[in-house]
Amino acid sequence: MTTSTTDLCDAHCDRLNDGRMAVLAPFYISFGKRRAFSGHAVTLQVTDDNALVRATLETPGAGRVLVIDGGGSQRCALVGGQLALLAQANGWSGIIVDGCVRDVDELNAADIGIRAKAVHPRRGGKLGAGHRDTIIHIAGTHIRPGDWIVADADGILVSREALN
Repeated sequence: MTTSTTDLCDAHCDRLNDGRMAVLAPFYISFGKRRAFSGHAVTLQVTDDNALVRATLETPGAGRVLVIDGGGSQRCALVGGQLALLAQANGWSGIIVDGCVRDVDELNAADIGIRAKAVHPRRGGKLGAGHRDTIIHIAGTHIRPGDWIVADADGILVSREALN
């Protein structure tokens, strides 16, 4: 990724104004070695259960970004060190969690970009409940499977089309 989110916002004001592009509310914490990442979105909706997260990260990432609607829950973590390493090994560009993560030192050692709302030491459930490839709503923005995600130190953008 070479173009910053600030430059993309400046270059695409029309997309911001007509809703083809949006900026997620600025309350995500950055983890992982990749401070900037981009790719097409794969969406999940889960509640305090990360079995579907694991199952998704076990598949080839092909440079995509996993966006997890965890309902903003602060009851447990949906991503930890093992899942970050799994994502790295399978070629995922990044993970965005509308919820918590854990194993901060392990997350920061992984060559992947991760954004989350908070940190929590408790692991998520393992029932496999949730939905994949559905429209989700996080941080004031609807995200569809295949939307283009760009994240860097200045924020997270969601666009209907790929941006360069």
